[in-house]
Amino acid sequence: MQRNSKKFGAWDQNLMTEWHIRYGGRGVMIYWHVEKNSVCIYSQIKTCSSSEVAAMIEGLLRHCTEMKVEKNFVDSHGQSEVAFAFCHLLGFQLMPRLKRINVQKLYLPSNGSASDYPNLQPVLTRSINWDLIRQQYDQMIKYATALRLGMAETDAILKRFTRGNLLHPTYQALCELGKAVKTIFLSQYLHSLELRREINDGLNVVENWNSANSFIFYGKGGEVATNRLEDQELAILSLHLLQISLVYINTLMIQQVLSQPQWMKLMTKLDLRALSPLIWLHINPYGTFNLDMNERLPIESVA
Repeated sequence: MQRNSKKFGAWDQNLMTEWHIRYGGRGVMIYWHVEKNSVCIYSQIKTCSSSEVAAMIEGLLRHCTEMKVEKNFVDSHGQSEVAFAFCHLLGFQLMPRLKRINVQKLYLPSNGSASDYPNLQPVLTRSINWDLIRQQYDQMIKYATALRLGMAETDAILKRFTRGNLLHPTYQALCELGKAVKTIFLSQYLHSLELRREINDGLNVVENWNSANSFIFYGKGGEVATNRLEDQELAILSLHLLQISLVYINTLMIQQVLSQPQWMKLMTKLDLRALSPLIWLHINPYGTFNLDMNERLPIESVA
């Protein structure tokens, strides 16, 4: 599953809208959790300054679908050492696409083991403090269980573990665990072309989802034109419903075309990799549409 966010302009006489320091302008952030086949399983509306790590973990735990999430692809803003630690404790693989891969460091498994890796000397740093992880293990499990059971807001728990709490022993232990898990991930990431391609392909799906947002949510300049928080959530949930409906219909249409042998034979491996139901150039969003619930779309059922 991939997670990404998109800023939407919004009216500002409410407690949700904020000025976004990276994208500029007032608005809200919508966090999408999209599985590999382009179906969004969870969406949430947040302030522009809210934690992307908290939004990522919230979607992993609260998507309320039958999908079993094992991997989560994010960009650089959706990961941190604490995020690696919590995802590991909760049973998920956090797989980010790191923007500044050249400044990442690999942590040693034990003191005095640097000589075992002569070719990695420029990127090696200190060893992991396993004793601290052992000492704080019960506390880390307590907070991870509170996240999983929803006993506290994800944002509230993660606010305890920020750089403002450097002396907090559980925060220090989470950082140590996160460094260890991140080192394993970086080693796999640098070694495996297939893994890098998998992460990039996954994030391209959610970037394409964000592009479809602009096509569908075009009214009033793409702005959430209300100050009522309930109406803001309703607008985003309606957008969510429209997009998964678009994906469903496009999937049926593509399935119908590829059921014909002459078309399927033309598809190469690269063509199949690029195939996506998130297409919309064939759709006219303007005009009046009469909905007849007694009439089905002319899409044949394919065995």
